[in-house]
Amino acid sequence: MDEKLKRAIEQRAHILKIIKQDLITRLNLSYEPEDLHEDVSLLGSGLGLDSLDALEVILGIEHAFDVKVEEDNIAILRSINSIADYVLETRGAVEGSS
Repeated sequence: MDEKLKRAIEQRAHILKIIKQDLITRLNLSYEPEDLHEDVSLLGSGLGLDSLDALEVILGIEHAFDVKVEEDNIAILRSINSIADYVLETRGAVEGSS
């Protein structure tokens, strides 16, 4: 496997682990990280988070990854994968601009 691809996979796995653990801790969910599927819907029928939970999740993302989530960017809360995508894109944009 290409070394760059291997690092990208490891980085994404690490980000997913952080997101899952933060969700569990911050929202007091009765899950283990491995119980949360990356594509589970966070709002609505999935985990059923409400607007206050969504705000907590956004604050957690900003704190854990040192990124800024725009107020109108609720789409990143679609799933754990969409949060990871946002973090990777945002960090890549920041690192790429240096």
